[in-house]
Amino acid sequence: MSKALTLHHLEYSQSFRVLWMLEELGYPYELIVYTRDARTMAAPDEYKALSPLGTAPVITHGDLALAESSAIMEYILDRTPNQSLRPASDSPDRTRYLFWWHVAQGSMMPLQLMTTVTTISQKRLPFFMRPFVKLYVAGLETLFIQPRLNRILAAAEADLATAPWFGGQTLSAADFLIAFNMIVGAERGMINETDHPHCMAWVARMRALSSFATATERDGRPTMALNY
Repeated sequence: MSKALTLHHLEYSQSFRVLWMLEELGYPYELIVYTRDARTMAAPDEYKALSPLGTAPVITHGDLALAESSAIMEYILDRTPNQSLRPASDSPDRTRYLFWWHVAQGSMMPLQLMTTVTTISQKRLPFFMRPFVKLYVAGLETLFIQPRLNRILAAAEADLATAPWFGGQTLSAADFLIAFNMIVGAERGMINETDHPHCMAWVARMRALSSFATATERDGRPTMALNY
């Protein structure tokens, strides 16, 4: 196994956030890109075998195989001296940073994944079942998913009105972690200029980073969002 840190990058997945942060840090790494099955959109079996969870993202580093975006990003930050992407424990931005660091995966991503799973599932059901499931999913979206997403986006709007980044006054790892959620949300119309001007301004700032251009080039895909 290679001694270099290797990012096993599944196309149209959350591993883009790790790729992007690696480019921002200038951290040395190797990249292996995996393509989804054209019919099922699932990861290939060799990707699923990389870690016990069988999900993206995954890094390998020597004998270590590590999954989960936040764990991987913490691992990289711990090994990057003098990086400025994690506010110090006594920084006034530390609490805000921690809040959005955990919102990204603990609150926002599960809701977005529910929308993705229900949408894909409807398309794979027998035709005669689709109208009934569509009604159920519409109720789930209206009563559960969208109200919670709206509260998260309202909090994001309020915080981004007071400081330019999710971590406060300076760019942080929290911005890279939540970038996948926010940019996919913008690509799918969940976040828009009319309702979320501060969020969209933040998306523009993130896309203007030189590391976004290099990460996008290495990714080789036109969007972050999976087209289903």
